[in-house]
Amino acid sequence: MDEMPESRRPAKCVRVLLAEDQGMMRGALALLLGMEPDIEVVAQVGAGDEIVRTALTARPDVALLDIELPGRSGLDAAAELREECPDCRVLILTTFGRPGYLRRAMEAGAAGFLVKDGPVEDLAEAIRQVLRGETVIDPALAAAALSAGPNPLTPREADALRASADGATIADIAAALHLSESTVRNYLSAAIGKTGTRNRMEAAREARRQGWL
Repeated sequence: MDEMPESRRPAKCVRVLLAEDQGMMRGALALLLGMEPDIEVVAQVGAGDEIVRTALTARPDVALLDIELPGRSGLDAAAELREECPDCRVLILTTFGRPGYLRRAMEAGAAGFLVKDGPVEDLAEAIRQVLRGETVIDPALAAAALSAGPNPLTPREADALRASADGATIADIAAALHLSESTVRNYLSAAIGKTGTRNRMEAAREARRQGWL
């Protein structure tokens, strides 16, 4: 199927920014969306810390963001886009359909949340829907999020778990977070209890599985 010639495109296309770290996936999405007569991919980035800067230049109508990106997560970028580019609607597209991610995306101001296993026609329609001001959420994920309940971790407990990755010591974590070692131990102990795990490594894995980190 050939890409739609410019002469056959509507006068006003939906301008899309695409953020995806896997080059092949990014290129395929851009190609498929470009075949839609009313959608134009105006910018592509492969890292989360490029999203806001690129959006300020390209001025997309919709930002299609993956979550797990190098440099910065799509969820963090979504929150800044809400402040810096309030007219840009955010649609999260991710491999990881985790209830915690959905809640965080909505809190960050995202207008939609889809997983990558759906057909491109559904994605194109979701882009149109969020541009119209609608909210689009994968139905199965929405049901899972309702049953999972809210994130039990406080922001500081989550910070402590993130900082404990790669075998960091209590002293390392305390230095990174500018906290005392006893305070770090308290945060990690609370996080372990709330995740129902045996140690901080298991707690971090469970928190990531739930989408809380």
